[in-house]
Amino acid sequence: MFESKEMRKIVSSNGRVLVVAAHPDDEVLGCGASIAWHREQGAKVWVLILGEGVTSRKGLSRMQKTKGVAGLRKAAQRAGKVLGAERVILKEFPDQVFDRLPLLKLVHAIEEVMKACRPTIVYTHHWGDVNVDHRRVAEAVEAAIRPMPGSSVRSALSFEVPSSTEWNFAKRKRGFSPNVFRSISKVHLAKKLTALRAYASEMRPFPHPRSREYVNALARVRGGQSGFNLAEAFELIYQRVV
Repeated sequence: MFESKEMRKIVSSNGRVLVVAAHPDDEVLGCGASIAWHREQGAKVWVLILGEGVTSRKGLSRMQKTKGVAGLRKAAQRAGKVLGAERVILKEFPDQVFDRLPLLKLVHAIEEVMKACRPTIVYTHHWGDVNVDHRRVAEAVEAAIRPMPGSSVRSALSFEVPSSTEWNFAKRKRGFSPNVFRSISKVHLAKKLTALRAYASEMRPFPHPRSREYVNALARVRGGQSGFNLAEAFELIYQRVV
């Protein structure tokens, strides 16, 4: 499924987009170029990042973890400005233990932002990712966007996060299978790569998937799969046609 006329109508000048991510940098890796594309179309984009992304790391002192959390929060705001996000909302759920949290806590955090944003499109993680926080967020989003009367959500898409989505070797039956491809320009990709500079602490040298070379190559692969020069790929969660 390529981008439809219906989806283009959804992201008209009064369109509203919500990106729900587990950790700082997931939003850029997953759909950074599409955020830039949406802004170019005149849509308002909000980003919700639920986790702090640091405290599970071994070998860090309490002070280092505190500084790391603060650094990622600043990085998320800088990345959001590069991509044109109207708001970047940061929660601080503990890193890598989302599965120990009551799901309802995550759902309520998402619903709170949805009530204020009233999104027409929601982007989030794929439910088969190797990262447990990603999977838990995908589950919470699915609960939060259920099509109740009065719901503003008309389309929901899952994105791929390099170093998690493609590493789910034990979950291949649950693997990412993109069926929505968005054509992106060199400018959109450049903004994505520039936004990733804010997350220098999270990036790695090639051939690690969280590298500029890999992100650039993935955009070309997804473009080649869909007949575009460059693309970001998504798996449709659901679409409500009015």
